[in-house]
Amino acid sequence: MYFGNQKFLVAGLSRSGEGCVNFLLKRGAVVYAYDDVISDKVAQTMKVLQGKGAIIVDAERLTDAINICDILVLSPGIPIDNQLAVSFRKQGKAILGEEELASLYLRATAVAVTGTNGKTTTVSMLDEVFKSNGKNSVPCGNYGNPLINVVEDLTFEDFAIVEISSFQLETLFSLRPHAAVILNITEDHLNRHYNMENYVYLKSKLIRTLRESEYAVLNYDDLRVRELAKYTRGKVVWISATERVDGAYVDSGTVCCNGNAYFTVDKMAVGGIHNVYNALACVAVSAVFGFNIYKTSQALCSFKGVKHRIQLVGEVNGVDYVDDSKATNVDATIKAVDSISKPMVLLLGGKDKGYDYSPLFKFLQNSRVAHAVIYGENRIKMMNAAIDTGYYGFSLCSDFGAAVRLANYVAKPGQSVLLSPASASFDEFANFEDRGEKFCEFVDGLKNERAVAP
Repeated sequence: MYFGNQKFLVAGLSRSGEGCVNFLLKRGAVVYAYDDVISDKVAQTMKVLQGKGAIIVDAERLTDAINICDILVLSPGIPIDNQLAVSFRKQGKAILGEEELASLYLRATAVAVTGTNGKTTTVSMLDEVFKSNGKNSVPCGNYGNPLINVVEDLTFEDFAIVEISSFQLETLFSLRPHAAVILNITEDHLNRHYNMENYVYLKSKLIRTLRESEYAVLNYDDLRVRELAKYTRGKVVWISATERVDGAYVDSGTVCCNGNAYFTVDKMAVGGIHNVYNALACVAVSAVFGFNIYKTSQALCSFKGVKHRIQLVGEVNGVDYVDDSKATNVDATIKAVDSISKPMVLLLGGKDKGYDYSPLFKFLQNSRVAHAVIYGENRIKMMNAAIDTGYYGFSLCSDFGAAVRLANYVAKPGQSVLLSPASASFDEFANFEDRGEKFCEFVDGLKNERAVAP
């Protein structure tokens, strides 16, 4: 792509959008930048980018920019059926995503990870595995470090460990990972993707372009993922916690791959069957690259987890407080609840993503959840699902702060308070990290209150 005579409109000025503007300006392109949500942070970003030569577009000038520009670069937060994208498509103009733009200039060997849950944890695990085996790896993509921001610094000797979301897959066509991992597929983002068929198809895009010399690491135990094997030309490497598959599997409590024993599950620092699957994916990838079994095992067993994913953040008056703000869908919350050994008070709610919450409340009926505190924009929908399934062990709050306070009041010594919302965070927060940090602040406040209590 020649940048000198191309005009780009970058829509969405979060981290990835900002990175795209900087990338394009460095190459001499004419860049228009637009965002329809002008927060203080976005306003500051606009000011900085304008100083570098970007043309800032407001709503009144957007139509002119659409007619002037040749290529639309969409931030992952903007869906492909947005009116802006539709306008470009009607004019027969190109639409790229940040990940697609970066992939066109990627020299490093890529390992790509997608799935409904476990992506960030698996990318973090893989980064530890690669580094322990003496490789220079960079976790990036949906991980919070846009690929566009690191693509220029990566050489042919480096490894990009790329987390890929379904939002990014809408506009991703050119990424050719040497190993592509699909961890699982459960209901998520149906408010954007409309139905499961579309969502599953988007996930499958990661392996549809693989060549025969490349590898698709697929979860044999997930029927939706297993079915995707027929859509790839890549070599399929299975992972399973229940079957002895051609790939990585658990045999009598020991993680194995291709007949070689790696480590026993009880040696892992992080618990839960979901982390066993994440580790199996990493073992499968390490075998693809021929990594040392001992070094790989050490990296995975010593892995301590990622922030905002079933993270113990404090103890107040004999109650553990666990931050699982990253659980933005029903399946993630079910896995989190299942991994906590103590009775718990569960914090649920936020912005709806189009789920049926009935499976969640059916699960809670026979779980260690002593009480659920439901809050946020989707609280009425959640409440109705709870009642419809016969689950009545809940309280209702309007906002997050009140919910944490109520959970603190309800929880008894020896129990846990688990923030695992099964919902997006955008009703009150910028993202799930913001929600998790606010939860930690509340826990610190509860500690301080206890310290000064007479």
